Amino acid sequence: MDIDVSAIFQIAGIGIIIAMIHTLLKQMGKEEVAHWVTVIGFVVVLFMVVRLLNELFQEIKTIFLFQ
Repeated sequence: MDIDVSAIFQIAGIGIIIAMIHTLLKQMGKEEVAHWVTVIGFVVVLFMVVRLLNELFQEIKTIFLFQ
């Protein structure tokens, strides 16, 4: 299993971009939209983490079950 550091940087990049958008929208007075942007960003990152966990469990499965 190769260590994929790019996924960590992608998640961090999404977090930074979402934080900047949230701050900008909040200063413009659109707090409700800012919260929705944060929720959508969280869901995107959650799907990325679930995909990475799936790959991890598949790798563990192939190691210990000899498939």
